[in-house]
Order: sequence, then structure tokens, then C-alpha cells
Amino acid sequence: MFRIKKNDIVMVTSGKDKGKTGKVLRIGREASLALVEGVNLAKKHIRRSKENQQGGIIQTERPVSLSNIMLLCKNCNRPVRIGYQAAKDNTKTRFCRKCKQTI
Repeated sequence: MFRIKKNDIVMVTSGKDKGKTGKVLRIGREASLALVEGVNLAKKHIRRSKENQQGGIIQTERPVSLSNIMLLCKNCNRPVRIGYQAAKDNTKTRFCRKCKQTI
């Protein structure tokens, strides 16, 4: 089970995009990768086709390893580690290890 989920706001902690933040678009569970909006951009050459009349070079996001990103806490406004705790109705909730607030 991964601590980061889709639509979480994360910060890159290492690599060429260190310090950038973005929303998680997709999680690659088998390879431990995450696709983060606006991070790890790569240029891709697109050929002209019926769908794409223009063609040319576009920038797309490439996956980032889960070990290189951390969840951004809304209260602390910094990257934090995550813990789990059981709520009163026996559901698991994530919480910030620094400020102890639920995420």
C-alpha cells in the first residue's frame, strides 16, 4: 500500500525538479512511479495525423519515482511523513507526523 494517492499535492525532494510541487495525476503501482502535474517534463515529437493536423514538439510529464516525492501537508505547508491511525468507526485515516492533523 502506497502512502501517496491520486489527487494528492506532493513536493519533489530530489532530482532536477527538486522543490517543485504538483498534483498527482496517476500512480503506477507495479513500478512505484507517480505522474505529477508540471514535473519531469520531456519533449515529444508528434507526427501530423488526422487527429493532430499541426504536429510538432510538445511537452509531456514523465513518471517520477515514489521515493523522490513527499506529501505536502496543508497545515504545515511543508513536505511531511505520513502515519495511519484508526478512526472511531474502524476506518484508516492518514495523518501528518509533524502537526498530527488528518489529511
